[in-house]
Amino acid sequence: MPEEIEVDTDNLRESIDREIERQSGGLLRTIALTTALFAALAAIASLEAGGTVNEALALKTEATQLQAEASDQWSYYQAKGLKAAVADAQKNIWLAPVGRLDKASEGLLLLTNDSEWAARITDPNSHLDKTYHVQIGIVAGHALLGALERGVSSGAEHLRAKRATLLRQGERNSWLEVVLDEGKNRQIRRMFEAQQIAVLRLIRVAIGPLPLGDLTKGAARALTQAEVAQLTRRTINS
Repeated sequence: MPEEIEVDTDNLRESIDREIERQSGGLLRTIALTTALFAALAAIASLEAGGTVNEALALKTEATQLQAEASDQWSYYQAKGLKAAVADAQKNIWLAPVGRLDKASEGLLLLTNDSEWAARITDPNSHLDKTYHVQIGIVAGHALLGALERGVSSGAEHLRAKRATLLRQGERNSWLEVVLDEGKNRQIRRMFEAQQIAVLRLIRVAIGPLPLGDLTKGAARALTQAEVAQLTRRTINS
């Protein structure tokens, strides 16, 4: 019989953390692991340490249960210049961003370790509204708002806003509210770039019925069960 081995899951987590930190330029847990990936790595580590297949499968099950016990959904205010987010170190919850927010933007980002829930929220077929406040470097008029809603060409793609409204304007710039129900890469920035308009600031202020609220930059909070249910219902009813 092969010699019994033990794999310390705490040490395994630390090893994964170090690798994440190395690959992400020093931002701790910038890339969080899904339950499936964590469990798979646990099994691989067991096999590499000389364990049997049955031992590896048992550890994979244990790792999956560890992640399931920590299942959670959070909202997070991503500050400009910091891409992605971090986990709650006190609870040791592994949290991955749901969708994306480019490094030059800021605002509401959802975090979870429930990969199935994340897939439902990001599914293009859900058409879950995302609301942005956008500062641009011109005084906006009705013609611009209409163009955003009709759509503009960017390369081979046609990009459109579900809704665009004027919030306020100064002598040289304007704040618009832009609502999207599709999630194409850098969509808002590309829509304005196609019209030679500079985006000065871009803030995501809501995802579906969930507002950014009074979260400060870099802060996070756990979503309530009611908030999670509201978001989930929106994806089902779309």
